[in-house]
Amino acid sequence: MANQVLGIDIGGTGIKGAIVDIQSGEFLSEKIKVATPSPSTPEKVLSAVTKLIASFSWEGKPIGIGFPATIKHGVVMNASNIDPTWVNYPIESIWSNQLKCPIHVLNDADAAGMAEMKFGSGKELTGSTIFLTLGTGIGSAIFVNGHLIANTELGHVIVNKKVGEKIASNATREAKEMTWKAYGKVLNNYLKRIEFLLNPDQIIIGGGISKKFEQFRPQLNIQAVISAAKLQNDAGIVGAAVSYVNQE
Repeated sequence: MANQVLGIDIGGTGIKGAIVDIQSGEFLSEKIKVATPSPSTPEKVLSAVTKLIASFSWEGKPIGIGFPATIKHGVVMNASNIDPTWVNYPIESIWSNQLKCPIHVLNDADAAGMAEMKFGSGKELTGSTIFLTLGTGIGSAIFVNGHLIANTELGHVIVNKKVGEKIASNATREAKEMTWKAYGKVLNNYLKRIEFLLNPDQIIIGGGISKKFEQFRPQLNIQAVISAAKLQNDAGIVGAAVSYVNQE
């Protein structure tokens, strides 16, 4: 089993990576980021990832990749927030061949959630936990007694006849120039809908917005215990690396 894995987090605007000690969750290298190409087609993203990997001199070594889509058996299943040419793309088989590295690919929110459950706010939690990343959209990961239920799409839950991530994502907050108080109220409505459907014991708020958690925390009024993620924007990299050795 590899103790060092290169973790890569592919996002809408940036692709970032670092070598991770999967036992401690700590970075063993600097974090490097390159721009996500536009259009973000499979060929262009692969080219950007190839350059990123070269920065680490990581030829032939294991890589874990978090990707913003549903991933089943190494295949991209949908394209809600990415280029439509990704649908049905066998990313694991093509990329492992092109990169000449053993790789494992999973949903980016699942990756971040895995890191948070192993090293962050979710460590040693029991019961049901929902991890949410509030960014360009809303990513989700559900854990029951620490076990991941992969590829959930809670960002697409309908709230008051609207798609959840269209009203409660950080991108929407920025676009509408919401105050933290106003955003907290909108987010609370979304969280209440999630709680009604799934009744989690805990909800963890992740993504870069978790740094501002205390700004909108007073407006959150739900029964589940709610907390901010500790790993913030590094969670995706750490979780991607950890997933390589935890893949089933």
